[in-house]
Amino acid sequence: MKRSLGLLAAGLLLAAPMAMAYQVTGPVVDVTDTKIVVEKGKEKWEIARDAGTKVQGEVKKGAKVTVEYKMTATSIEVKGDKGAEKGKAKGKDKK
Repeated sequence: MKRSLGLLAAGLLLAAPMAMAYQVTGPVVDVTDTKIVVEKGKEKWEIARDAGTKVQGEVKKGAKVTVEYKMTATSIEVKGDKGAEKGKAKGKDKK
């Protein structure tokens, strides 16, 4: 019992930092080696793919597919906090 709980806890800790998985289903509008475009309603979803993308069956235009994907940040730029800048300016006036 303790061993099972330990394995469960370890599994949860390993899974926690992973990005959430999403999916989109619809007909393929376009497909290349580097992307797939799926139409869902009136929107077109362009999703990147690479050699590591698992494909079951033949992907071609018009085929109905379900694409599972994850969103991962590639860069983050901090623009500064307007509130913090105002606080600094007020502090300079009070000498």
